[in-house]
Amino acid sequence: MNEKNEKQHIKSFEELEFKDDFMFGVIMRNPKYCKPFLETILGIKVSSIKYPKTQEIIDLTANAKSVRLDVYVEDEHDTVYNIEMQVGINKNLPKRSRYYQGMIDLNILEKGEDYKNLKRSYIIFICTFDLFGKGRHIYTFENRCLQDYGIALGDETTKIILNTKGTMDDISLEMKRLLDYIDGQEASDKFTKNLETAVKAVKNNEKWRVEHMTLEMHYREWAEQLLEQEKEQTAIRMLKAGKLSVEEISIYSGLAVEQVLKLKEQLE
Repeated sequence: MNEKNEKQHIKSFEELEFKDDFMFGVIMRNPKYCKPFLETILGIKVSSIKYPKTQEIIDLTANAKSVRLDVYVEDEHDTVYNIEMQVGINKNLPKRSRYYQGMIDLNILEKGEDYKNLKRSYIIFICTFDLFGKGRHIYTFENRCLQDYGIALGDETTKIILNTKGTMDDISLEMKRLLDYIDGQEASDKFTKNLETAVKAVKNNEKWRVEHMTLEMHYREWAEQLLEQEKEQTAIRMLKAGKLSVEEISIYSGLAVEQVLKLKEQLE
């Protein structure tokens, strides 16, 4: 399950907007939309993009936390772009960007390869909230020397956090229109109107409807498992405290008496 959706409600297929993970991931699979999207954000021209894997999933080891990326593409210069849509407020974005960077680099570099083969990378979070509360639409981060900001580390990594609710005049008009559209405002130029058309096309596609239904089913199963785990953790804490009967713990935790007894046996 995508980490970002752990606390979020999965919308019905008809409710989906461009900013929702599922819709965003589907539309960005098409270079017709992904390429101008990147160009608008970065203010550069991209000749072409390629998709190393659709909806890239990085799972390097059995013990490591897997990463499911919304959009993972490369341009003609082998620069890597990871674009993530973030609707729910998440204070862990800085640490998540650090983790994503590490996992992407490990995925790129084969064992024994020289570090020079690491590709230039951009990790871009598009947020519908202002993570830093400064009113900027865009926050760009690179590694620089604290003693002399003119000295860049030169590791070719850039992290960009966009804020759809920015108030400063710090971006192009095209980018402002794009962020406004993501934030829920009406499409106001050719590109955002194309995105809106793409959203409608996805909603009329039975294949995507079925895939979304499957995602909803997996989410519900995952949510039920999480709820059961939380009930068990509550019961275990009560059992360790030793102040309540098995019957009382059953009532407070929501577990059946038989389940509480089994947990009690495991603790003894």
